[in-house]
Order: sequence, then structure tokens, then C-alpha cells
Amino acid sequence: MDLVRIGTFLQTLRKEKGMTQEQLAEQMGVARRTVSRWETGSNMPDLDILMELSDLYSVDLREILNGERKSEHMNEELKETVLQVADYSNEEKARLLKRMHWLFIAGLVGFVVFLVIYFTGMDSSPVYDTIAGVGLGIAFGMIIVGVIFTSRYAARIREFKLRLLGKAKTL
Repeated sequence: MDLVRIGTFLQTLRKEKGMTQEQLAEQMGVARRTVSRWETGSNMPDLDILMELSDLYSVDLREILNGERKSEHMNEELKETVLQVADYSNEEKARLLKRMHWLFIAGLVGFVVFLVIYFTGMDSSPVYDTIAGVGLGIAFGMIIVGVIFTSRYAARIREFKLRLLGKAKTL
């Protein structure tokens, strides 16, 4: 897949519609910078946005993915399949967001435990000092996990984990 070619095609389609990047961004519910990244080929839209762009520009999804116009029209079965894949992708994102939410709550609880013990002066006792250390460790660990999961390397880390477990996808 040639991202630069796709980006150039998306830019051509947008200009044919007489739209600015800002107008398209507003209609798609993204930032103008995101549209710019699509059009320079540094990033690709999500599948659900690709479907919306396909409808907006009245072009076949395959045309967008190939970065050039074709004369044939996309059949409804293919469109339904792509919509199902987009729904699945959105469900996966929602599950990940829910996990992140609970991890951040655990980190916050750990940090609160540390603060309570530290500011009440109970950290002089070895038991409370250990509990405070565990709370701070949980908080710090959740920050690290949050940074990793929200970075652009999260997908690579997940693929590596699946390879280690022997569950790599085969195409």
C-alpha cells in the first residue's frame, strides 16, 4: 500500500469537492492536522473514516486504497465486510480504553495510599512503609503501562507478545 499515493488521491478528491482541510476535518470529526497527515501519506484514516470518505467522495473504497480511480463500483457485500471490520476495530479500541481506565484507577488508588501513609506520618513503621512503597510502585507502574499503551509502539509490543506466546497471526 503506497501511503503517499493514497494521500495524494485523498487530497485530489477533497479539492474536487471544493473543501478545505478544515472543512473536511470538521465533517469527519478529526483535527485539521489529521487530515494533513492523511494527505501527506504519513498516516491513514481508520476504516470507519475511510468508509465515510468513500461515501462523501462517491468513490469505491478500493479506489481510495489503490490511490487511483477505477470504473467499477464496489459491491454491497464488500462494503458490508469492511463495515464489520471497522466495527470490530472500534470494539477493540473500546476494550483497550476500558482496560486503560481500570489500570489508571489502580495507579491512582496506589498513589493515594502512598500519600495518605506519607502525610499522616505512618511511614515510620516498617509495615506501613512497605504498604506505601507498594502503593507508589503500583502508581509508577501504571504510568509506565499507560505511556506504553498510548504510544505508537503498542501494536508492535502486542505483536511481539503474540509471537512469544506462539499465537502470531498467519495470513
